[in-house]
Amino acid sequence: MQPAILAEGLKKRFGPVEAVRGVSFAVRPGEIFAFLGPNGAGKTTTVHMLTTLLRPSAGRAEVAGFDVVRAPTEVRRRIGVVFQDPSLDRELTARENLYIHGRIYGLGGAALRAKIDEVLDLVELRAAADQPVKQFSGGMRRRLELARALVHRPRVLFLDEPTLGLDPQTRAHVWDYIRRMKAEAGLTLFLTTHYMDEAEQLADRVAIIDRGTIVALGTVAELVRRIGGELLYLRLEGGAGCRPLPGVQSCRELPDGRLLLEVEDAASALPRVLEALLAAGIRAREVTLRRPTLNDVFIRLTGRELRDELTRPGATAWMRRR
Repeated sequence: MQPAILAEGLKKRFGPVEAVRGVSFAVRPGEIFAFLGPNGAGKTTTVHMLTTLLRPSAGRAEVAGFDVVRAPTEVRRRIGVVFQDPSLDRELTARENLYIHGRIYGLGGAALRAKIDEVLDLVELRAAADQPVKQFSGGMRRRLELARALVHRPRVLFLDEPTLGLDPQTRAHVWDYIRRMKAEAGLTLFLTTHYMDEAEQLADRVAIIDRGTIVALGTVAELVRRIGGELLYLRLEGGAGCRPLPGVQSCRELPDGRLLLEVEDAASALPRVLEALLAAGIRAREVTLRRPTLNDVFIRLTGRELRDELTRPGATAWMRRR
């Protein structure tokens, strides 16, 4: 089966900065594929190349069977995009925004009116269809952007940080809409996010990208199995660091001062760990036990927590000057 999205050795440079460093992956038709990583990791730059807004510096990519460089118009006809930054006309109504988008894609007449009603129903905005967008809440605007991206019946939908800045309840509603888009329209969805729970809840497969490189790719279960066992988080008095401890497979010091211990069986390992620490004159101020998550996978692969701060201030400053 031909991939809905294919990237082979995709790279992008901005002057001296290599923002994307040879990423390769294939997205299957009808799946939700999450691109997970911190701000500045290369997620949005990759989306911009796949949606023909940026020309790759090297490598190649296909979307819906068309090369993004050789056939950009064909790609654009078959994709929908919801960008990070709002792009609605706030002075127009919801219906007018959708109508203009449909006309740009060559739709019109009764077919366009019916499609507008259909997507408004999907995101539960029919009652507000004739209100100016400037009266909408942030969550309503995000839902309208999702509706607009579906008006022309795309085969592939790109969602770049679709719930960024939304409250938890609205985020959950947007997740529901994304699931419905896949179930009802059979869409392929490419989702970028830096929220671990978003990737865990929505994605069929996840690619973790950091500093322009994919460091892991697979289902959530496959990625979590890379760690195995269970995890103990310890905060020790005096900021004591890692040391050999009974039953501990590995130890890592986290930026917040805690120790992350990987153990086969926490129930048997924890008493022995605490006894060994007390014998060394070290007391544990805080102990947390939990099973591995995507965040733990990220820590294991990159050596730090998934962070919101920019990882390459120099790169960001250079791009802003442009």
